[in-house]
Amino acid sequence: MPHRRTAAVAPKPPARGRPSQRRARWLFHERERTASMDDEDLVAAAREATANAHVPYSEYRVGAALETADGTVFTGCNIENANYSNSLHAEEVAIAEAVKNGHDAFAQVAVTSSERDGVLPCGMCRQTFTEFCGDDFRVLCDEESELAEYRLGDLLPDAITAETLGR
Repeated sequence: MPHRRTAAVAPKPPARGRPSQRRARWLFHERERTASMDDEDLVAAAREATANAHVPYSEYRVGAALETADGTVFTGCNIENANYSNSLHAEEVAIAEAVKNGHDAFAQVAVTSSERDGVLPCGMCRQTFTEFCGDDFRVLCDEESELAEYRLGDLLPDAITAETLGR
């Protein structure tokens, strides 16, 4: 009779010592109103998300807070990998969480870093936003003493779209 291996299912360890309540608070935050979230509150959510960043190589923490069309806010942080190409950007983590939860229409995003240096979404993240958002999608960037506001169409003119592909 062949020997069968059985794997014991170990309990899931806590997330690197971070309180799970704090993580859940900003990972998926339901809002009651459908009006656009206050800029300062959205940036505060992005700043909070930087605390969860996994950045052992660059030590450059990035957070994003993505507001859906119905006012729900999803946050993301950057997650580095030693080979860098497998790293995840804060914006794509937030988009993935939103889409996973059934959202595909977005109002605005706030992006920040631990340096408060006005970090902008990279080209890859801009292209991903283009998949779901129009040219007028708001992008707020956290600078040292103020917020900079951009429109997606200005950040990525001539983006690749379904129309570009003839679909």
